[in-house]
Amino acid sequence: MNSKIWLSSPHMGGKEQDFIKEAFDTNWVAPLGPNVAGFENDLESFLGENVQIAVLSSGTAALHLALIQLGVNAGDEVICQSFTFSASANPIVYLGAIPIFIDSEPETWNMCPVALEEAIKDRISKGKTPKAIIPVHLYGMPAKMDEILSVAGKYNIPVLEDSAESLGSTYKGKACGTFGKFAALSFNGNKIITTSGGGALVCKTKAEKDKTVFLATQARDNAPHYQHSEIGYNYRLSNISAGIGRGQMIVLSSHIKSRQKMHDFYVDYFKNIKGVEVFNEPNSDFSSNHWLSCILIDQSVVGKNREDLRLALEKENIESRPLWKPMHLQPIFEKYPYYGGNVCEKLFENGLCLPSGSNLSEQDKNRILEVFDRFF
Repeated sequence: MNSKIWLSSPHMGGKEQDFIKEAFDTNWVAPLGPNVAGFENDLESFLGENVQIAVLSSGTAALHLALIQLGVNAGDEVICQSFTFSASANPIVYLGAIPIFIDSEPETWNMCPVALEEAIKDRISKGKTPKAIIPVHLYGMPAKMDEILSVAGKYNIPVLEDSAESLGSTYKGKACGTFGKFAALSFNGNKIITTSGGGALVCKTKAEKDKTVFLATQARDNAPHYQHSEIGYNYRLSNISAGIGRGQMIVLSSHIKSRQKMHDFYVDYFKNIKGVEVFNEPNSDFSSNHWLSCILIDQSVVGKNREDLRLALEKENIESRPLWKPMHLQPIFEKYPYYGGNVCEKLFENGLCLPSGSNLSEQDKNRILEVFDRFF
């Protein structure tokens, strides 16, 4: 059996162990220390928009703490993109709030601004103004942030960007994760860089960052004894994990280029295959890190569907994955309101994520091409 070709596997750069060794040598193994501060500084410099970053245990934790700071309470409503991973929606429910799901538009596959405004108008007419809007930059593709922010501003609703998949992507030259009141980043094992698990909350002010760190470290009051006036969480990233992150930041730009080259590899292959569309930027305003390269298969043209291709790849020990199943179709979320058409449902039915790692070899690419050649 050939070795496994993963959809998106961790890719170390070589310097990570130096930072980890330093942490052990200096006994900084707690959820604070030089690597934590260093990693936050590196991320702030990379995003380049005068932001403040708190590194945390996951992107989900970042979304949770942002919603708390946006004043979301039990019974409140929060608008969320339906076409996403469940981590975008779960923190809404953690707080006892109600997710309101929105369809995608077909160009970026992200939150549809038209359906967004329809939802806001309808919720207001029912006596509930949503407390926050969570658009997602799916697979690294920036959402239509000008339109989304315009609608959000019209109704004075804060935007919380889910930028878990979009570190290094830009919209009109501005980094994803710097548009909203807050933004969440993820360093899960399959992301463009990893800390083996981890995330960050992008804040606009030092006060917001300080509040995030306070909540993430069990909300301990400033007293010589343990005193707590608020509910806290154990969400801070460890100095060891942050050391991995510092090493990964050194190779982030090269990882992005490698992912974009994998995307170009698929574009080149499929340019002559009728009935297959590679997920691309709509125009030059959008620059995706192409965290995952995705295709849509028109079964009426190809004669086979995305599941047929997934199984053909799986037979050769090559991982691929259907696009996200929309949240409004999930058993746990199907009872909540949904606005829009069937764009994200069609994407789910016809789309496939292809191996996209920054560490794929020429041999790996050739194995993928062999399956394609037989299949198409």
